[in-house]
Amino acid sequence: MQKSTTSVLLRKFSFLLLWSLLILNSCKDDDTKLVPPTEENVYLKESTSIVSLNKEQIIQKAGSLSAFVSAYVKNDVKVYKITYKTKNTDGAEITASGALIIPVVTGPASMISVQHGTITDPDQAPSLFKDGSEGSSFGSLFGSMGYIIAYPDYIGYGASDNLPHPYEHRASLASASLDMLRATKEFLRGQTEVKWDEKLYVAGYSEGGYATMSLQRKIEEEASSEFNLRASSCGAGAYDKTAFMKHIINDKTDGIAGYNSLYLWVLLTYDNIYKLNKPAPYYFTDKYASKVAASGRNVSIAESFHLALNDSFKKALNDGTDKGFIDAIADNDVYKFKPKTPTQLYHGTKDPLVFYFNSENAYNAMLKLGATNVTLIPVEGGTHSSSILPFLLGTQAFFAQTL
Repeated sequence: MQKSTTSVLLRKFSFLLLWSLLILNSCKDDDTKLVPPTEENVYLKESTSIVSLNKEQIIQKAGSLSAFVSAYVKNDVKVYKITYKTKNTDGAEITASGALIIPVVTGPASMISVQHGTITDPDQAPSLFKDGSEGSSFGSLFGSMGYIIAYPDYIGYGASDNLPHPYEHRASLASASLDMLRATKEFLRGQTEVKWDEKLYVAGYSEGGYATMSLQRKIEEEASSEFNLRASSCGAGAYDKTAFMKHIINDKTDGIAGYNSLYLWVLLTYDNIYKLNKPAPYYFTDKYASKVAASGRNVSIAESFHLALNDSFKKALNDGTDKGFIDAIADNDVYKFKPKTPTQLYHGTKDPLVFYFNSENAYNAMLKLGATNVTLIPVEGGTHSSSILPFLLGTQAFFAQTL
């Protein structure tokens, strides 16, 4: 009996001792901190350091604009290439890329998502950061002002250069840019070089203006809880695709081959994405049909674009019988929403490539929907190229007002 009682007492004592140790350890909050689990990245795949630039190098990269912008250069920058998950126009998951420019600053920094304009040379993709490219010059400049710069390549450039670029396609420009921002958030979460103050701005010119409005609309309608979007600056974008297409199929344009190649690019992009699958002779006269069938958008059309199109195709658009093409165009009218974010629309009144009525129509439509925070800023007499500097300077001032 004595042995049995002793065993029981020992077991009870051991249990109480173990319980006391657990309680004591759980009370040592000052000595033992629980380490939160590392959040897994959903969008970001890889990040690679590209280059560090000092202020003098940044001014040099501004090229012909250096005399105008040197006063704005305040900080050195560090440049990274990031790759991230997004979806192609057919819904397939792909890897895309972009440049991420980090200012060397001590305090918190806001972020600008800059959507690049039309590029026909894959070497001009922002993530390649080649001298003379938009990403290298404008990206470095705005980064040196103290902003974190997210510069998406879009689908078809950088890591996804094996795919065709969906030129002027609203939905994929918006999704690729938004997913770049999501990947950027994950990158910033995992580093200590700069603290993001959670403020986001968006800007872009030409195709970038169109992509910026597409991104703004997508954030406001689908991702407002993810981002604190403070302001949007859109320059010279083709926002009213329906009016644009009606103009170039019916009216005389300048007949500049470089401009026409872009109009042709849009037409072929929509034919492919929306699976219209029309043969080239459906769209084009005998003079151009076989060349387009063989070379796509690389055909030189050195006359008014409407002269290269078949009368039957133009009639089908004008009388509404080609519903597939008309619906594809309408699906890319990006301006039909009421912006919640302060928005500026810059456009040269004499723009011969992306006509001024695009911004004017967008502005008037937004006002009719009740918008009170949209401003149209005409650049009087401005062309597509000469209006870039007013857009840049105006965008800088606009964003500085809303910090």
